[in-house]
Amino acid sequence: GKSSPTEKGEVTAAAVCASCRVPAHGHKTLELALAWDMPCVHFGSKEKLHFRRYTRFFGSEGDAAPALSHYALTHYEEWERKIEAWQNPILENSQLPSWYKSALFNELYFMTDGGTVWMEVPPDCCAEDLQGLAGAGLSHLLPVLQEYGRFAYLEGQEYRMYNTYDVHFYASFALIMLWPKLQISLQYDIAVTVVNEDVQPRQYLMCGQTAQVKMKNVVPHDIGDPGDEPWQRVNAYLMHDTADWKDLNLKFVLQVYRDYYLTHDSLYLRDMWPVCQAVMESELKFDMDNDGLIENGGFADQTYDAWVVHGASAYCGGLWLAAVCMMCKMAEVLGDTEIRQKYLDILDKGKEAFERMLWNGKYYNYDSSGSDTSSSIMSDQCAGQWFLGACGLDQGEFEVFPKSHVLSALKTIFEKNVLGFAGGTMGAVNGMRPDGVPDTSSVQSNEVWIGVVYSLAATMIQEGMVEEGFRTAEGCYRTVWERLGMAFQTPEAYREKKVYRSLAYMRPLSIWSMQLALERRAGQAPAPAQLPQGPLDP
Repeated sequence: GKSSPTEKGEVTAAAVCASCRVPAHGHKTLELALAWDMPCVHFGSKEKLHFRRYTRFFGSEGDAAPALSHYALTHYEEWERKIEAWQNPILENSQLPSWYKSALFNELYFMTDGGTVWMEVPPDCCAEDLQGLAGAGLSHLLPVLQEYGRFAYLEGQEYRMYNTYDVHFYASFALIMLWPKLQISLQYDIAVTVVNEDVQPRQYLMCGQTAQVKMKNVVPHDIGDPGDEPWQRVNAYLMHDTADWKDLNLKFVLQVYRDYYLTHDSLYLRDMWPVCQAVMESELKFDMDNDGLIENGGFADQTYDAWVVHGASAYCGGLWLAAVCMMCKMAEVLGDTEIRQKYLDILDKGKEAFERMLWNGKYYNYDSSGSDTSSSIMSDQCAGQWFLGACGLDQGEFEVFPKSHVLSALKTIFEKNVLGFAGGTMGAVNGMRPDGVPDTSSVQSNEVWIGVVYSLAATMIQEGMVEEGFRTAEGCYRTVWERLGMAFQTPEAYREKKVYRSLAYMRPLSIWSMQLALERRAGQAPAPAQLPQGPLDP
């Protein structure tokens, strides 16, 4: 019935009572449903009223709790059947270790517990409301967002920025494999911000310099702060001016092709193609010497935002070459011979420069600076190969990194960063010196990043190092879920002793790339999109 809202500080309680007769030697079941109906959302600025996705089906008046409860009671058995049909093939696979099954499904807690919002786009909304005049080329933006809504989750419960893109790059495997339309929707939101700019000045904390909030043709760091107005004002990150980061643009291109490869959504690919060209053109300015390989700028200009990089680097250079390769592949699919040739030429030069400047005979050096730590063994040095392998572009004409070099690098990482760290029981440390001592040149180089370890394990599985991949990932699971007691709040990072950072974090969702790698090996992954003889129909 009707009741008054409680006063601030007032405590209230409620009870539900049900009864039934239980026959001798029999049983009865009582079913109870509990539902919250909170249909409206104001972010911190209170500029806009947003409605949650479920209001499409249950209304936005705040009176839907009985209907929600009724729906749950009449459908939960069907939900349970569908959950079991989804999970049982993995749970009943005796070749997979129990800890992996637990980690794979339980890390998904963050999809809902990550400050997550899934919003409706109003039916009377027009394309200009979403993208402005600059984004008019995204022909399917409005239909996608109106059908599937806008989705956002925090980088972490302590790092309050929505859809932090350098980190989502890792976590996105969970979305594209389980809720692909939400990944497509999120990518459209990022694409809109790429083609727009925000010229408001802002001072950045690490360098003390002032720069505009968002530059055109550059991928944003995030789509905003829940304390402000997400989607409306992006780039809540205050540490660095991320217009000069080297990884964000590349991670957009890599996700576009990965998404197309797994979904075969040609309309999405066609919409994203001009955006990919724009961000890659913007990225080309970082190739200072025109050798086909970008250079880092002498500061922490990528997702390792406290780990300085000078010159060519294994991480950003590898991502760059993978993105160039995918530009060639997308141009081939779309019949764009001119762009394909342009990036093939860059790829040929870049591969030669990458090997010459970074390969040392066993692994790829951290960077080409020649500093005391440039020869550090980075656990994430094969990130580009990780994405190429996930898309079937790791062999034949599209082999970017020599297979023997990839295997040697992974074996070195396993020997030094995994087995040589904490007795092989805590995953892979981010940076290890060749003499077997963790790299302590930054606060991040001697951390373990759980999401990076899962992606490293996936790369090992892709390359046939299945046992090593599971051993590497198991160290993180045992540390987080058992030893540290951080179940359902997996942190971004921990060190060998006493230190952890940023509980409940996005990146560990990358564990789903391990599942994709396993399915590819078993021949269960989606077949690659068939290439047409000519350009795709619009």
